Amino acid sequence: MVATFGGRLRRLREEKDLKQTDLAKLLKLESSSTISQYENEALNRIPDAHILQKLAELFNVSIDYLLGRTDIRNESASIEKVKSAISDDPELLQFWEELIQRDDLKVLMRQVRDLPPDGIKRLIRYIKMVEDEEAAEEI
Repeated sequence: MVATFGGRLRRLREEKDLKQTDLAKLLKLESSSTISQYENEALNRIPDAHILQKLAELFNVSIDYLLGRTDIRNESASIEKVKSAISDDPELLQFWEELIQRDDLKVLMRQVRDLPPDGIKRLIRYIKMVEDEEAAEEI
């Protein structure tokens, strides 16, 4: 996967079949050369926070993804995928809400996004079982 801002911007723009001039217009930039500078990382040029936010919204990705801090395009979409997979089980849903708050399980959250819904459900059930057993042993 392309890990630089410029590479990611180019890939996202091409996925939407946009030319640099099209993207510049959407962002209300004066020149498409600004997009070229971003993509080619001329002078290590990175847009300001306002433009980063617009890009994230336009491409439905996180700013962290744009900046190469994560390979997850949109973490909230991953969270929603898991919620959808376990939505018919209130106990698992409540457990999931607790899991996503824990720093030690954030890596897991990144991994489950590629599983099919039944695989997500099995994995969350397994984690809950282990957590329940550990809690019972502490008593």
